[in-house]
Amino acid sequence: MEEHRTYKIKQYPLELGGLEIEYIEEFFGEFDRKKTAGEIQARLKGREHVIQIVEARLPSDESQIVPVSFKVGHEIFADEQDQKLRDLVARLRDAVDFEGRRILYSWIGGTRSDWRGQGHFRALSEQQEAWAYEHGFKEVVVKTKNKFYGMRGTLTHLNFDVVKYERNELDNRDSKVYLSKCIGPDVLQMHQSKRNLVQAV
Repeated sequence: MEEHRTYKIKQYPLELGGLEIEYIEEFFGEFDRKKTAGEIQARLKGREHVIQIVEARLPSDESQIVPVSFKVGHEIFADEQDQKLRDLVARLRDAVDFEGRRILYSWIGGTRSDWRGQGHFRALSEQQEAWAYEHGFKEVVVKTKNKFYGMRGTLTHLNFDVVKYERNELDNRDSKVYLSKCIGPDVLQMHQSKRNLVQAV
């Protein structure tokens, strides 16, 4: 992370945010299947959520500002009706306490390959944690795969703890890793990034 850099983060409403993420995911090569705007909007509609994107100036043309990193998080409930989320909650039930606590699922996110290592994802993660704390969430959970070593390393640096590991017997690289971080004022005090949050319109 560059010293003294201030990261510009835009927070998006649902429809505009879904379209923006569908566009930015075209720059990510490692995802098996990219999310469409419709999928994002269907998942988030009717539940509390946050869509945030970091923008930065192009090194080749500083007059142009482009989206380089994004994160989407949403609330998950103990009694989920959505089949995929019901399965997720069932897998987490022995590792995360849902009773009387608001849990934020950090669903999708990433940084364009040519912009990695510059602190964008840390800034987004810290901004998501600040949002979660302001909205009464007690814990943030993340699911990734063992083979996403860069993501796992980033989450380690952000003090996420592994709470569950589901081994894929055919290929351990495809094993699922579940991580968690409790959110409180002490977490916010440990944030390192300087951020400028604006609302997208």
